[in-house]
Amino acid sequence: MTHMNALPADNRLAKRNVTILVLAQAILGAQMPMIFTMAGLAGQSLASNICWATLPISSMVGGSMFWANPVSWVMQTFGRRIGFWLGTLGGSLGAAISAYALSQADFTLFLVGSFIMGLYQSAQGFYRFAAADTATPEFRPKAISYVMAGGLAAAVIGPQLFNITNDMMVVPFMGAYVAVIGINLVDSLLFFGLDIPKPEKPHADAPKGRTRLELLRDPVIAVAIICGMVSYALMNLVMTSTPLAVVGCGFETDMAGNIVTAHVLAMFIPSFFTGHLIARFGTRKVIALGLTILGLAGIVALQGVELENFFIALILLGLGWNFGFIGATTMLSGAHAPEERGRVQGMNDMIVFGCVTVASLASGGLMNCSGGSAVEGWSAVNLAMVPFLALAGAALIWLIMRPQDAE
Repeated sequence: MTHMNALPADNRLAKRNVTILVLAQAILGAQMPMIFTMAGLAGQSLASNICWATLPISSMVGGSMFWANPVSWVMQTFGRRIGFWLGTLGGSLGAAISAYALSQADFTLFLVGSFIMGLYQSAQGFYRFAAADTATPEFRPKAISYVMAGGLAAAVIGPQLFNITNDMMVVPFMGAYVAVIGINLVDSLLFFGLDIPKPEKPHADAPKGRTRLELLRDPVIAVAIICGMVSYALMNLVMTSTPLAVVGCGFETDMAGNIVTAHVLAMFIPSFFTGHLIARFGTRKVIALGLTILGLAGIVALQGVELENFFIALILLGLGWNFGFIGATTMLSGAHAPEERGRVQGMNDMIVFGCVTVASLASGGLMNCSGGSAVEGWSAVNLAMVPFLALAGAALIWLIMRPQDAE
């Protein structure tokens, strides 16, 4: 059974909130492509063993997993705005520690800074859920999609800001981390305009909702989590290794940034119409399309290591992530009661980012330590997608074949 929040008949407030969240996704979110471009390269320069080059990204994503439930609790208790400010605080503090660690060539401290930056990534993950809070059921998939579309600007701003700031200081990458501090401090002001009512404290006799175990037994919730987890983890697995693979195959660092830019553009450009596709065809068909495109990305990557292979594979990777992840988010947002919101969303992001952490950690090992060359490592990364795509595809087929009255 699908549960819906009690919502106003129109979407005026929802559209105002969506506008603010789109700006936050665009400006604050620009730090994420910056970090994914430079953290692996910075880690490679600091780590004593190149197998640990992507450990800073794993540390940040692990931080996202660690902070997911606390951030969800803060938002459920004190409101979305406080939770988002907490995220910008984590982004600023983590970037400051990372910048200092680079100046001292301290890999351990760099990992600490990356872990704290995971607090921002965790909070950013709730932008999409916040978009649905004040939206009508009809507007909900479009609201989620529009907020995700804000990442389009981030895809342009982030890598280009990285290219501008990367060499501003003597220590490589330090200038970019200083820029991240400024992004978080200045643009946290956006959230003053956010107007999402704080959840009411439940009365003693109010419904408590299902436990986490009961929620996981719900077929729709379980499949939504699996598909979201696989879409995000596989995107992260391949994207984390991309700068290492591009540079390892003889191309310039700036070219790695351009490929990441193309990838992130592909992640968010479809968001202008993903919500419309979901409204017309349903979440299951859109998720299935996303998983198929992710598979095609792996096939293209395995065909060679020319620039066009990297560009096409990473563009397909972004498209597949968009359809798979937004479809899974929309499916999840309509499968729980209001009193279960914080529990479901925190649990979902903890599981998703937990798997993304494993994927980013595995990415460096597969890329640098599974063969004798960058080409062999890149092949290993893309072959690793196969079992997880099979898992998500099987789960989705199982859900589609279930009788509708069984849900």
